[in-house]
Amino acid sequence: MEKLKIFVLLFTLLSCSKLWAADYNASIFGIKSNGTTLNTTAIQKAIDHIHEGGGGHLNFYVGRYLTGTIELKSDVHIILHEGAILVGSTNVYDYNIDSPYRSLVYAKNAENISITGLGVIDGQGRQLAYNVLDQVHKGILEDPLKYDRSAKYRPKGICFRECKNVKIEGITIKNAAEWVQMYDQCENLEINNITVDSKAFWNNDGLDIVDCKNVLVTNSFFDASDDAICFKSHDENKMCENVEVRNCVARSSANGIKFGTVTKGGYKNFKIINNKVYDTFRSAITIATPDGGVVDNILVDSLRAYNTGNAIYLRIGARWNKGRKGTMSNVTIRNLYAEIPASKPDAGYEYEGPVEDLPRNVSPASIVGLPGQYISNVTLSNIEIVYPGGSNPKYAFRGIKPSDLDGIPEMESAYPEFSQFKELPAWGFYVRHAQDIKFENVVLTAKEKEYRPAIVFDDVKGAAMSGMEYNSPGGGKKVHKYKSTGIIQKK
Repeated sequence: MEKLKIFVLLFTLLSCSKLWAADYNASIFGIKSNGTTLNTTAIQKAIDHIHEGGGGHLNFYVGRYLTGTIELKSDVHIILHEGAILVGSTNVYDYNIDSPYRSLVYAKNAENISITGLGVIDGQGRQLAYNVLDQVHKGILEDPLKYDRSAKYRPKGICFRECKNVKIEGITIKNAAEWVQMYDQCENLEINNITVDSKAFWNNDGLDIVDCKNVLVTNSFFDASDDAICFKSHDENKMCENVEVRNCVARSSANGIKFGTVTKGGYKNFKIINNKVYDTFRSAITIATPDGGVVDNILVDSLRAYNTGNAIYLRIGARWNKGRKGTMSNVTIRNLYAEIPASKPDAGYEYEGPVEDLPRNVSPASIVGLPGQYISNVTLSNIEIVYPGGSNPKYAFRGIKPSDLDGIPEMESAYPEFSQFKELPAWGFYVRHAQDIKFENVVLTAKEKEYRPAIVFDDVKGAAMSGMEYNSPGGGKKVHKYKSTGIIQKK
């Protein structure tokens, strides 16, 4: 009973401390809202003052607040009220560019921090990226340019490293010069009801969750020129775990929801529930482990995808794994509906996905491991995927003869994307190097006649199929098995 009283007292004190946390208006620190005065030093002074005083709220009201890198510290809560815009400087030297965590808003080892409100963070990323390129071209900054993109100096919008008890709510984040936001090795992260609109330049990932624990992402909208919602693992001794993404909408010129690409530690205990993906160049859901990481206990439920280049891509690779073997098991994808177009799904957006090497007809959903590294225990339940069909064997052909199937390269060290193999021998699902796969109530529809079978199993050990439905003009072969055992088909 005494312990309970102590707990109640501590909880009351904590609640009261939050209720009574000091409130500060940005203007009392000399922070200007005219959009032209550089406020970096003044905003940082405000954050430091609040932090040193035990914490509180820093309120920004209507106006444009120009700044370079600011560091958020423990117990400081930024509130961007409606009409307040935190505007990123377009001068690269106003940022912490010598840090691996260069960003507009930065935090490391901070606790109990938040950015909330109905305001906006605008990174002015396109002009900032062009200015970075200008400095590189002039020889002032050294950067090995690739496709003239310069990844070394462009700052992110938000970058928090090893922080605890983080809340991001209500705000709009737009026009980052690189990834919009990255949370790296953070614990107890809540992101709710935010809007991300960032098509300013290349590498504009909407959200990157890296090796974090206990993450909840809800009720948010992401429109990004790179992966919209992305999970990564940069440390082989860490992993992303206990993550839930619910009631979100994503649009991307890459992948809608993606595990990877860097996957050194891995992912465990994920729930991806009731989300929507549209106008997305690559896959609605990609789960990849090319760098030796572990993928275990992943649930994707009620995902709807419209006008997306691919529905599902599961992949084990061997790229930067340093001899470690990646594993993927216990993945459940259920209640998924996807419509795949014949044309480029992100055509007309400011930054489109690349025009890939062709020829290639529309690719199937795929589950592709490596020889001896099987993707295992995957359940696909209540799935419906609508394809355009109409693949042309005279344009691109992959048959089902042994020589055709053996000719599909493993590509273990390649960047993992659903289109990496070019033409594949199935139009609905291609499953290779996998075991214990379940198909339950899966409907595959091709609008036009297909020369390929609906499903191809290649080196699969155990697949149970029930309630399958194949719809395509002219019928055609439904299932082809090659070097596979234990493929059971039930009505």
